[in-house]
Amino acid sequence: MARPITTQLLLFLVWGSAVWAARPRTELLNVCMDAKYHKEKPSPEDKLHEQCSPWKKNACCSYNTSKEAHKDISYLYRFNWDHCGQMEHACKRHFIQDTCLYECSPNLGPWIQQVDQSWRKERILDVPLCKEDCESWWEDCRTSYTCKSNWHQGWDWTSGSNQCPVGATCQPFHIYFPTPAALCNEIWSHSYKISQYSQGSGRCIQMWFDPAQGNPNEEVARFYAEAMSGAGLREAGPLLLGLALVLLRLLS
Repeated sequence: MARPITTQLLLFLVWGSAVWAARPRTELLNVCMDAKYHKEKPSPEDKLHEQCSPWKKNACCSYNTSKEAHKDISYLYRFNWDHCGQMEHACKRHFIQDTCLYECSPNLGPWIQQVDQSWRKERILDVPLCKEDCESWWEDCRTSYTCKSNWHQGWDWTSGSNQCPVGATCQPFHIYFPTPAALCNEIWSHSYKISQYSQGSGRCIQMWFDPAQGNPNEEVARFYAEAMSGAGLREAGPLLLGLALVLLRLLS
């Protein structure tokens, strides 16, 4: 009497696992990170400030967050862009845009990872930034100065905002970031990764876009979410088949 029940259980487990592996990764689309200033869910924000305004139709940030993102030392993270003298305006614009993308975008779901940090439970990892964005960021910052290649950690915070650690010397950006790839990949502990793709390809995330033309990052997020779902199914297939064969032998 036990064998039919066990066989049914086996078939149910295999079927359930296959359905799980094949299900659409909809939880990766139109989502906000579980982080310090992100909203729980994206929604319209008609008054987003300046460089954050492209996300006003659907944003993970509030107006106050978008306004603070434009300040040299804001209450968001007390981060001082001018830690090695005044940063060039053209360079600073990229960091403001970077902050707006991080705080406001609902299209980073495929790259969200769980972390155990006091100020956030999730982060992004290896977001493929369009190569033009990385190249222009690097070019516009070549004449500005910094003292570190990883801005996520290692600062002296005793003054209340970040200062260069003891022994670190201020040098032009290109000394710490010799290539656009070095800048995009390393500055925020691999939050970003320079892509081989260009803007408009549907394969890379744009830091800059014209909202009148729509948000191109929606298509990009959808592409990678679907690719991840397919990869999950392909990887799960051999494992599920092997499990089924082993259990069937045990039942015979």
